[in-house]
Amino acid sequence: MAGPFDQLSQEIVDSRFKGLPPDAAGSTVGELAAQRRDFATGGFTTPLLTASADALDHNLRTLAAFADRHGLALAPHGKTSMAPVLFHRQLALGAWGITVAVPHQARVAREFGVDRIFLANEVVDPAALRWLAGELDADPAFRCVVYVDSPAGVALMDAALREAGAIRPVEVVVEWGVPGGRSGVRDAEGAAAVADAVAGVETLRLVGVAGYEGEVPEADAASVRAWLDGLGALAARFDAEGRFEGSAEIIVSAGGSAWFDVLAASFAELPALSRPVVRMLRAGAYVSHDHGRYREVTPFRRIPEEGALRPAFRLWAQVVSRPEAGLALLNGGKRDIAHDLGLPEVVAVRSPDGALRDGAGLTVVKLSDQHAFLQAGNGVEAPAVGEWVALGMSHPCTIFDRWPLIPVVDERGTVVELLRTFF
Repeated sequence: MAGPFDQLSQEIVDSRFKGLPPDAAGSTVGELAAQRRDFATGGFTTPLLTASADALDHNLRTLAAFADRHGLALAPHGKTSMAPVLFHRQLALGAWGITVAVPHQARVAREFGVDRIFLANEVVDPAALRWLAGELDADPAFRCVVYVDSPAGVALMDAALREAGAIRPVEVVVEWGVPGGRSGVRDAEGAAAVADAVAGVETLRLVGVAGYEGEVPEADAASVRAWLDGLGALAARFDAEGRFEGSAEIIVSAGGSAWFDVLAASFAELPALSRPVVRMLRAGAYVSHDHGRYREVTPFRRIPEEGALRPAFRLWAQVVSRPEAGLALLNGGKRDIAHDLGLPEVVAVRSPDGALRDGAGLTVVKLSDQHAFLQAGNGVEAPAVGEWVALGMSHPCTIFDRWPLIPVVDERGTVVELLRTFF
């Protein structure tokens, strides 16, 4: 029987997948990848998202090495890619497990054989908890750690798990938040109330504390460090109070992709606790990096000797209109481009003969559903109708949601793989 990865390679190429060659319709994904077509001349249509094979591999290895150097357990945030192939490459490089944000993403990870999941969100949906209880009871090797941040949430989880007949308790961490931020307790007293609620039920087991430092308002290195130190202090307080009874280890976890250098410094100074401490980093956007948000705030810019990440994505769109002087309209827009933290930047222009030139002086000034408005600066000629324009995106997380099958290209532009993603 074919496994889940075999099933991905056997999927039929059809109109569900944007940008793929029309003449490949009816082929399987594996067959198309084996043809080693050129992304620009092999019949792919615009708009087209491509990923660099070299950049993906470099980024995966760079952060795995960073985590290893600093004694961190890497649980990369799968919601930024939702690509099972990438999950397993991360695990092969030593990742503790995969982080997800919602139960559906956990189901995808489980279907593709992920044995350790960190579900960085509160879960109070009875149907989702029933599924989780079934997975835990069916597989003693499976672990899933879930956020809790209120006694009310604990009560709902307990009721759902008891109704499901759960045998194994669900491992939970108290989420440490920040005033003005997202979810998570706001102070130590609130955290203690949640921990008390967990201690009062048999369906849950407290195994640590966690949160997301990206929610610190107007974050800088000092404020993020203070928040992380507060997270560590909460773990130490809970341990001194005996709240991790029954757990073989204590998880202390945080991490987006902007401050993992500060996290490493803070976690290195965690005090000795009564059990082994899992210092867990949950970075995610490092996989593809970007041309905006994370390029500007990357820890590797602050500490260059730690390494460097490379933007892996290019969104290729074609000039379809030149309605005014200095203005070009591309056939890629909000439906194709990640744009929640800024407009894309022009990386390169490709002429019909294959020549590439720099995108300097060209600026994306606006996006509509299916168009990007490209403005040429003084003394710069706007690209001609028919030319291809490569866009680099800021904050690439949501790009995976828009492209369920992404051509991965080598340095020559040959498509060597098709990366299947899930929402």
